[in-house]
Amino acid sequence: MKFKKNTSELFIPDGKPEDEALTRVTHMGVGAHQDDLEIMAYDGILKCFRLDKDWFCGVTVTNGAGSPRDGLYASYTDEDMQKIRRVEQKKAAVVGEYGAMAFLDYTSGEVKDPKNPSVKEDLMALFKRTKPSMVYTHNLADKHDTHVSVALRTIQALRELPEELRPARFLGCEVWRDFDWLTDTDKVALDVSAHENLAAALLGVYDSQIYGGKRYDIATMGRRRANATYYAAHGVDEATYLIYAMDLTPLIKDAKRDIQGYIQEYIDRFAGEVADRIKKHG
Repeated sequence: MKFKKNTSELFIPDGKPEDEALTRVTHMGVGAHQDDLEIMAYDGILKCFRLDKDWFCGVTVTNGAGSPRDGLYASYTDEDMQKIRRVEQKKAAVVGEYGAMAFLDYTSGEVKDPKNPSVKEDLMALFKRTKPSMVYTHNLADKHDTHVSVALRTIQALRELPEELRPARFLGCEVWRDFDWLTDTDKVALDVSAHENLAAALLGVYDSQIYGGKRYDIATMGRRRANATYYAAHGVDEATYLIYAMDLTPLIKDAKRDIQGYIQEYIDRFAGEVADRIKKHG
């Protein structure tokens, strides 16, 4: 498959021919950085794990050059980090038995540039080849600029596809802001309790991040456990781990729907719920 950048790569863990690997894809995650998929799109990875009929395809949009580093990795250059983070993402793809893993290799600046169509066009090409029924990306309330930009490019790509090629479901997931604040009716709660060992293994391969100063492995599993416990105030836990997501499907069903207005509706419902509870008991 040909992408815009000559440094991009399509990795197929089980070595299948490209066409066979891509056409079998049913679930796709589009993340900004190496390890975002394992944090936010684990629902899709889990749904496809060890199944012949469902396959997960990961997409990492940026090259990972700007990640924080400490300890063993303190002296690593941006070029060094790009190499090691790609290796780590490939390890995760092998452990999680992904159907395919695409590295688009853009800089954060390129992704954040709304006048640069290349990211959108690469994503469109992938969507046309794979035709996934389920797509995960970053949520529109994330506090990381590159994450939000990836979500916007993904929305743009899906909107420009023919309607019959758009996924049946499209979710925005937690990374650099969780969804505890969403009203319960707005939360998409994804039960990821199964294969706890797989979840830990996928997060654990990113040694350059964990040993390098960011305990994403502990924080991610802790967030999922907290989501499960705090999901319902008046009942026992029905899941061990939950990931919350926002339903972005309406934004691709109606390509003219205002994106900023859509996320504002979620914020307004949350504000209204808080105000109503205070008014009720004040």
